[in-house]
Amino acid sequence: MAGRFIAVDSGRAVLESPDLELLDWTCLRLVYQITGSGSLHLHLRPEDENFDYALWSSSMPSDSWVIASVDLRNTTSSYKILMEGGPGRGAGNSVAIFEIHIVPGYCIECNFEEHHLCGYSNQWNPNVNWYVGGNIARDPQSNLPDDHTMNNDRGHYMYVNSIYAKKFQEVAKLSSPMTTTPMVGCLAFYYQRDQERGNLFSVFTKDQLGHYEEIWRPEVYATSHWKLVQVDIKAPHPLEVVFEVAFNSPRGGFVALDDISFSPEFCDTETEPTFDPTIANCDFEEGFCRYYQERAEGSVWSRVSVKPNVYRIGDHTSGTGFFLMANTRFTSRPGYVGRLHGPILPENLRYCLRFHYALHGFRKVDNALAVYVYDDNNVAQEKVWSLSDASRDIWIEVDITYQKPMPTKVVFVSICKNFWDCGLVALDDVTVNVGDCRVAAGMARSLPGQCDFEFGNCGYTQVKKGDMGDWLRIRGHTPTSYTGPKGDHTTGVGYYMYLEASHMLTGHSARLLSSELRGSAVPQCLLFYYHMYGSGTGQLSLFLWREEGGHHPRESLLWRRQGEQSISWMLGMVDYTCEDRHQIVFEAIRGPSIRSDIAIDDVVFKKGPCADPGDSTPYSGFSENFNEIEY
Repeated sequence: MAGRFIAVDSGRAVLESPDLELLDWTCLRLVYQITGSGSLHLHLRPEDENFDYALWSSSMPSDSWVIASVDLRNTTSSYKILMEGGPGRGAGNSVAIFEIHIVPGYCIECNFEEHHLCGYSNQWNPNVNWYVGGNIARDPQSNLPDDHTMNNDRGHYMYVNSIYAKKFQEVAKLSSPMTTTPMVGCLAFYYQRDQERGNLFSVFTKDQLGHYEEIWRPEVYATSHWKLVQVDIKAPHPLEVVFEVAFNSPRGGFVALDDISFSPEFCDTETEPTFDPTIANCDFEEGFCRYYQERAEGSVWSRVSVKPNVYRIGDHTSGTGFFLMANTRFTSRPGYVGRLHGPILPENLRYCLRFHYALHGFRKVDNALAVYVYDDNNVAQEKVWSLSDASRDIWIEVDITYQKPMPTKVVFVSICKNFWDCGLVALDDVTVNVGDCRVAAGMARSLPGQCDFEFGNCGYTQVKKGDMGDWLRIRGHTPTSYTGPKGDHTTGVGYYMYLEASHMLTGHSARLLSSELRGSAVPQCLLFYYHMYGSGTGQLSLFLWREEGGHHPRESLLWRRQGEQSISWMLGMVDYTCEDRHQIVFEAIRGPSIRSDIAIDDVVFKKGPCADPGDSTPYSGFSENFNEIEY
């Protein structure tokens, strides 16, 4: 490629944009090349936050330049774009950037006049492919049209022709760049179609998991001029738009495509607005939200809370809040059926349902908890989940992806046939999102400043100097009995960080240090879960460290708890402001006995201040009544 470019061939290098304030939706196009091994990452750096947001990344090597297209949403505050190149070690590896364009509009839009074709790509097939049409010395036999944009033979469009089709149903696919942010609105394009012997033309969306969904196919057999198509599109997750043509013979005609555009307004006034699935979310702190029980069955599900204590786990949300429990009041009846109904959700959407459950004291768990999807006539359509394991006294996360052609609701069912076999089943933190759970989980993992320790330490490091112990990343029980959690806070079966007290002496400490934070004039909110259970539990503190000349950081105490707190994971919440570069330190000090395991999980930094915790005030010390359950 002629001209100049910028490259990095060893180490890591970051290219920083000037301050950008984009009041309208824009598209960042990057022409780049990764030679050998290496990676290129794009980040967005808001001016008033501690963290950079990952926008896009690639580690795919290529023999020539490649184009990346990244949507930049409109915003009222300024930010910078960071481009981080990291070639692999050794000779011959490099990352180069040839062009950077920030253009108004959506990345999915294209009139095919530019040499890079807006990042649209052709899935190569030896016989039929999408080609650039127009502005060429055309075969006089060809009946291909003039371009739509300029309405003459100097403009460009994309076309696919059947003359080289050899096999039955040969397919040509033209794919848009993958969207990088949710998009809702009207997709418009022009097409022209000649069908001498037959071709099939359709438009699909394709998500990151490879799921295709047809959104349009033509009603007319052929067109003699450019025809406008408008299709409403709702993209809660990243997806590509794929224009696909299949031919049955070398005389199947052609399809031409031009002037793809997108508007944030729906094309059709009848189109339902984007559905907000959060109506089905509930943490039961303020009540039942939109969940209800069948009157005939009575109130099998009760809303309860447990004061922090060492015998009974509290709620999943904060450790001191409310959750639902089936079978709380002992009665003389032989058993019960308890159905908890959620709100009605629209049809034909893929939903991701997440919730946490906990079991206590069951002999048999066959019918303790199951999840059904009912239609709006109260008819069960499918049992989408049932209990398979019997872990006790720990909150377990469940996620279920489902899709139905009719309006539906989720129903949680707990059945007890013989009362003496039935223990307590608890439910908390129900959320519903549109889209596949696997896509949603991937997007959540990419959020900055959030760490659940499921895939590593997220940049947290041990402070070795002066420390006499270590923070360890484990899953399941800690090794010492009667101390530490039975499982992590995130899923119940995942990872967390903890201080193993048995190898330390009383008063010894271990410190876990966050990666360096940029600092901001705006208050920041730090949320985390901590676990301090055991008769010899010591002390957990949070410090703010900032460098002040030399190598000795200045530290200030942000938060502290001492002694046994609860058998539950408890929510910690800290507001702080620091305009300089700084780090957060979790310091655990071993108590008087080996039953002093201290754990942390699910650390989240976000723009503050923190939400008012309401009744779930920070708590320290013992409960007066160990088995206190409040209704």
